[in-house]
Amino acid sequence: MALIDILPVVLSGGSGSRLWPLSREKYPKQLLALTGDDSLLQATLRRTQGLQGLAVRSPLIVCNEEYRFVIAEQLRQMKLKGDVVLEPVGRNTAPALALAAFQAMAAGDDPVMLVMPADHVVLDLKAFQAAVQHASPIAAAGGIVTFGIRPFAPETGYGYIKLGRTHGGADALAWSIQRFVEKPDLATAQQYLDSGDYLWNSGLFMVRASVWLAALRVCRPDIEEHTAMAWSHRTTDHDFVRVAADHFARCPSDSIDYAVMERVAGSESAGLGPLPTGVVVSMDAGWSDVGAWESVWQVMPKDPQGNAVLGDALMIDSHNSLVVSEGRLVACCGVDDLVVVETADAVLVTHKDRAQDVKKVVERLKEQGRGEWQVHRKVYRPWGSYDSVDAGERFQVKRIMVKPGAALSLQMHHHRAEHWIVVKGTARVTCDDKQFLLSENESTYIPLGKTHRLENPGRFDLEMIEVQSGSYLGEDDIVRFEDVYGRQ
Repeated sequence: MALIDILPVVLSGGSGSRLWPLSREKYPKQLLALTGDDSLLQATLRRTQGLQGLAVRSPLIVCNEEYRFVIAEQLRQMKLKGDVVLEPVGRNTAPALALAAFQAMAAGDDPVMLVMPADHVVLDLKAFQAAVQHASPIAAAGGIVTFGIRPFAPETGYGYIKLGRTHGGADALAWSIQRFVEKPDLATAQQYLDSGDYLWNSGLFMVRASVWLAALRVCRPDIEEHTAMAWSHRTTDHDFVRVAADHFARCPSDSIDYAVMERVAGSESAGLGPLPTGVVVSMDAGWSDVGAWESVWQVMPKDPQGNAVLGDALMIDSHNSLVVSEGRLVACCGVDDLVVVETADAVLVTHKDRAQDVKKVVERLKEQGRGEWQVHRKVYRPWGSYDSVDAGERFQVKRIMVKPGAALSLQMHHHRAEHWIVVKGTARVTCDDKQFLLSENESTYIPLGKTHRLENPGRFDLEMIEVQSGSYLGEDDIVRFEDVYGRQ
């Protein structure tokens, strides 16, 4: 008997504004390591490793163009190869999954897609894999499977699924979907919990690529049409599949639930033509969408006083609090039920009960024209990273790391000069028509208006200090002449 062909599909969109300041628009929460050494994205990919009785392919990731190189680097760290499809603009999960389905069928195959958001936490790997194994034959036979979480509290932050008949006779793990329910108020959520007839909607799915596209053609033909056009005009850019931006921008924005799943539930598919069966499989695997800091506290290990700590923290007579420190020591004395998050450029302090309101901080930062909502002080680039360690009138100091074999673009600045000091490794420097090497403790000067490039010819990271001086020091003062990464 042939094994069912499974394609892990990871949807890596979204900004994660409710986990600010650790999460930023250009470095969202799926790229963060919150519950271990792996980022949430890496942990999601690892869940599919070791699935028994299934033929698991290399993964397919659909992500925002802004952080494509960080995702590629995290795949490289795992020694994992896979397809990365870029969304030129965000259009929610239904179009993203359509792009994945087109890519999945590009070689003439029709795998079962295991669709996973990149930013969820699953603590019980065995239970997760057992649920996937249970759902696989249902999806392989043409059904659309979603995974439901047995609620343990009247949660108002999740959508719910009302269970219909058991699927497959006496099967106690799968049911037909009677209906989807929006996030309820507290009293309604308590009723759902007491009835035992509802599961939390996890946002995880299993469906054949062809079945998803056929369902879209029935339910949302406009989404299927625009995504098909965007994918048919795709190009390959290094390790990325880049769909046509103009066609994809015309695609309506909609979620998997709204576009298709609600229409295959119960009697709502009447009059729409043939649709696949919608099935929900129960999964008790320590799942959380970590949608707010209070959720992060719930899934993290805790000390006897209920405190969860990530980084350097000192807790004295404090209880049930979450402390995250990226660098500095955070000391808490006599506090309860707080969230404290320290980064290089921002500190958040909030009561756990107000954790959902962190997005209001992000909105206020946008209104004030500040940059802390969008990027960290440390910024990742395809060649490495830079950290803006100090700045003042007419100067800026950066710590730069260039990966082995990597090179910055051949470029020029109109308004600033630069001084480069090698701290560790070897640098190859191009300045106009000259090219030379710099070793540790050596430096050079790049005058304003000179064409220049920095490369790392060595086998180890190149670490440098860059001092910029001039009338304007913005990142947009750059003219690129050559760039191996295809940036403009």
